[in-house]
Amino acid sequence: MGELARFGVSIDAELLDEFDGLIDRKGYSNRSEAIRDLIRDSLVGLEWEAGEKETVGTITIVYNHEVRELSEKLTDLQHEHFAAIVSALHVHLDAHNCLEVLVVRGKGREIKTIADALIGTKGVKHGTLSMTTTGKDLK
Repeated sequence: MGELARFGVSIDAELLDEFDGLIDRKGYSNRSEAIRDLIRDSLVGLEWEAGEKETVGTITIVYNHEVRELSEKLTDLQHEHFAAIVSALHVHLDAHNCLEVLVVRGKGREIKTIADALIGTKGVKHGTLSMTTTGKDLK
């Protein structure tokens, strides 16, 4: 961390009370750390929007493995993007449904394209992309 800078913020008292409640629920030790996390979260979002920086994330999908050729389609898509998929976890949720969590790394726009292809595959019941950063540029 670089040199510490202090600044003041004017804020509505009710909004501050709500923020303090959030700080307590999330277990922050003080407002400063909570504000730093909010700023970092915004900066990570900008990295993803730009789409050019190296980023990381997870793609989570739930699907019925009995849907005709779905497992093969999902596997083929993953093989097409093997360079960006760092790891894969497959969980049998019940006799019919599976969960896959893929750890992905690459440019934001490429990861988003991979996630859209997997989540949009006919037969996938639900999917999410959770995006984060490699942390290299965050303070």
